[in-house]
Amino acid sequence: MNLHQLFNSIEKADPDIYDRLGSRRKAIRNFAGIGGKLALAAVPLALGGLLNKAYGQSAPKDITGVLQYALTLEYLEAEFYTKAVASGIIPAGPATGALTTIRDHENQHVAFLTAVIKQLGATPVTKPTFDFTAGGHFANVFTNYDVLLAVAQTFEDTGVRAYKGQAGVLMSNNTVLTAALNIHSVEARHASHIRQMRRARNNDATIKPWITGKNPGGINDDAVQKSYNGEELTTQAGIDLTGFVSSNAASESFDEPLTYDQVIAIVQPFIK
Repeated sequence: MNLHQLFNSIEKADPDIYDRLGSRRKAIRNFAGIGGKLALAAVPLALGGLLNKAYGQSAPKDITGVLQYALTLEYLEAEFYTKAVASGIIPAGPATGALTTIRDHENQHVAFLTAVIKQLGATPVTKPTFDFTAGGHFANVFTNYDVLLAVAQTFEDTGVRAYKGQAGVLMSNNTVLTAALNIHSVEARHASHIRQMRRARNNDATIKPWITGKNPGGINDDAVQKSYNGEELTTQAGIDLTGFVSSNAASESFDEPLTYDQVIAIVQPFIK
């Protein structure tokens, strides 16, 4: 087995492979060491383990890991709005103003998280290559304003729930937790504003500034449903809220977190 040729092929497919593994020399050395101790038939399994190290994803268990995860989501939103504002399909006036402001917020989040990660002595994750069509599912995302807003709403609603889902890991550092909560609330304002933009544009009163049950808010596309599943809960801290309000009101009054795995499943189609 020609390891150099093998790693050359992998590098062509993923130029960032050595960032994930440490270095080319180290990766080849480690794999050669493993392969030398194994029967030839077991080498593919060892290679699979090496690649799993590079590409395998597991929930972050420390503050730096959560910040790297948050940075990846902010990269996604920042690039999305940058492309959206540049698309030329957003109506002039308040709509362009709002999406430009959101773009700037997301870029500031990227800059902030990058600085904090460096301050903690870590190297910020590399920005992935994004596919905002999600493999062609939203092929007209930057040519159809309604689709653009629908994708924006889904990103924002997902972002709000994603930040909430990592609060427990950040609790050991009040400074970082406070900063994350400050971003979380801004993401919630973005989500509400995008929803109201869609409501006004479609003259559809069923599109609310908040989430009702697990309803995706007038987006008739199964691809976004994962961002809303679980929001239909009506029990909080063991108290059944439907004892004094409707189930819709109960679900609207509380947002539910998303786990790391749930968020990854949602955003994976947008990452090449």
